[in-house]
Amino acid sequence: MARSDQDMKPVDFADQKVLRGTGGEVHQVATGKSKPLTTAQGVPVSDDQNSLKAGRRGPTLLEDQHFREKIFHFDHERIPERVVHARGFGAHGYFETYESLSDITAADLFQRPGEKTDVFVRFSTVAGNKGSADLARDVRGFAVKFYTKEGNWDIVGNNIPVFFIQDAIKFPDLIHSAKQEPDRGFPQAQTAHDNFWDFISLTPESINMALWIMSDRTIPRSFRFMEGFGVHTFRFVNAEGKSTFVKFHWKPKQGMQSVIWNEALKLNGADPDFHRRDLWDAIKMGDYPEWELGLQLFDEDFAEKFDFDVLDATKIIPEEEVPVKPVGRMVLNRCVDNFFAETEQVAFHTGNLVPGIDFTNDPLLQGRNFSYLDTQLSRLGSTNFTHLPVNAPRCPFHHFQQDGHMAFHNPVGRANYEPNSWSGEEGGPREDPKRGFASHPEALEGEKSRVRSETFADHYSQARQFYISQTEVEQGHIASAFTFELSKVETLEIRARIVAHLRNVDEDLAKKVADGLRLKEMPEPIEAAMPTKTELKTSPKLSIILNGPESFAGRKLGVLVTDGVDIDLVKALKSAVEAEDAMIEFVAPMVGGVEASDGTWIEADEKIDGGPSVLYDAVAILASEDAVAALANMPPAKDFVSDAFVHCKFIGYSQAAKMLFEKAGIASDMDAGCVALSGAGEAKNFVKSLGKLRVWDREPKVSAG
Repeated sequence: MARSDQDMKPVDFADQKVLRGTGGEVHQVATGKSKPLTTAQGVPVSDDQNSLKAGRRGPTLLEDQHFREKIFHFDHERIPERVVHARGFGAHGYFETYESLSDITAADLFQRPGEKTDVFVRFSTVAGNKGSADLARDVRGFAVKFYTKEGNWDIVGNNIPVFFIQDAIKFPDLIHSAKQEPDRGFPQAQTAHDNFWDFISLTPESINMALWIMSDRTIPRSFRFMEGFGVHTFRFVNAEGKSTFVKFHWKPKQGMQSVIWNEALKLNGADPDFHRRDLWDAIKMGDYPEWELGLQLFDEDFAEKFDFDVLDATKIIPEEEVPVKPVGRMVLNRCVDNFFAETEQVAFHTGNLVPGIDFTNDPLLQGRNFSYLDTQLSRLGSTNFTHLPVNAPRCPFHHFQQDGHMAFHNPVGRANYEPNSWSGEEGGPREDPKRGFASHPEALEGEKSRVRSETFADHYSQARQFYISQTEVEQGHIASAFTFELSKVETLEIRARIVAHLRNVDEDLAKKVADGLRLKEMPEPIEAAMPTKTELKTSPKLSIILNGPESFAGRKLGVLVTDGVDIDLVKALKSAVEAEDAMIEFVAPMVGGVEASDGTWIEADEKIDGGPSVLYDAVAILASEDAVAALANMPPAKDFVSDAFVHCKFIGYSQAAKMLFEKAGIASDMDAGCVALSGAGEAKNFVKSLGKLRVWDREPKVSAG
């Protein structure tokens, strides 16, 4: 049943007739100035904001033909490249269970402590095409395929725990707005344009995600240093049929780390494959990336009392309210043998669950479950994509599916149907009520209608909580990111509308963005479906800086060297870096290398104009008295030290190298993050300090954020 205008609340948007539904969603209603929206069959659409559900918080119904047609067309828009997550990079590894979880789930991989399960992981950007650069400001996909003894289980997640929309029927609109504008075909792998921010400004439910994507979460330093999330609420079901709600978290063992925007821009120029190369090199060197799988577990009672709806994918449950329980670790220890056969052909699906894990009625999850098979058929060309090695189960499998393009396996024997009268192998596989997958018997009731629950209507409170949970440095980056993105938006009304939303999040943030855009007047706050809860406490777990590494392990020091460099200092620095389980690379004026003070030849990893400081987590400049003058006259060498300084990195230097600081114009601004190195003791102390990663006190002086 469609709702009438009387059920909706009017919102003033210029000359459009705009209504807000009970869940806060915006409905743009046809007037004499606009044409009615229809299906491809010409049938007028009554509600394009909500899929058809059984009750306000119930599951999506299969009979929703408008949603089916919309998603079906969207899934088949592009071949063979993925519509989203086109640029990805994968690796193999294993998951090791810490303890038995038989009390909360019957899932086989969680039954035996110490058991290892093979996994394949694919990291990706969302908006860019296959040829886009790695350091675009974008959400990162974090998809994990577990090859369990009872079938494949996929956690198809992101590096951000919330999403833009609450109902999957809006997914085509979101991605259309984020992709290249259709008339001009650009910008690519960027959201800094009118279409995207127009959609966001008219979709209040997206504001929480907007805060996340304007944070440093969307410009990670490495796949290895970012969190992953299952996004949705799922269920664990134990052998007795008891259900427990669960949210999935991946925590990087080496801590979180991101870059700053100026650094991201230069990284894309220096190495557009930076994230790919980083993961490949780490695995090949034996520095295997590792994450812990953590669970937030809660029951119906908590769900009923929680301030927000656990079925709303635009919301989180703060870890301070429901702690994350570590239950296992994932180690990536093998690169792919063939990029196309594995990384490109792997097919993830939220619907790939195993016994002991089940869905909830999250309408975004329900739509994803519906959509993914269509997408995989479009990309991979056959329903037999499960026969491809990267997608095939590692456990025995038996079914009556047959034929089709590229059928590698067909049923053997007489029967290709069931029930049948044949026995033994001739009769084929049979149902297994005891071990087979069974959905949790959730009681459902409600009218069949296109609605959104009123419990989904608070769009600003968690956005505010995320913002106030950031350090002052991170808050500055968020304001700068909004300012930059909106400065690329040509339509003044859209800029103002976003600032109007931000006023419901935090007045100081809204003012910073408005001042940065030089708006002539501050817009009135957008009328909120529900008032912002200002009493929500900060959640330190939401900050990257507060959850950084404990050491420099897994990071890389770039050392700029010249002929005549002190060999003892080089050896001391190299030894200290290796003692921290970190990496060191040498950059030289010429790629062949340099001759050290004792005649030792030091091979260079990079030539100075091909190895800028943005490639490294910290740098050192070790120059001799005789060679520093020539080095100081090289523009890339000056950029090496000035960029490192502007990006708030630690810089070690030999006494002779101070001339390079002078030539770069930063000698007078040198601070505690610029460390003179003259011997083994100072080298060791310098490397020990690098675990802090950045000298954030420097940032107000350099204004690079």
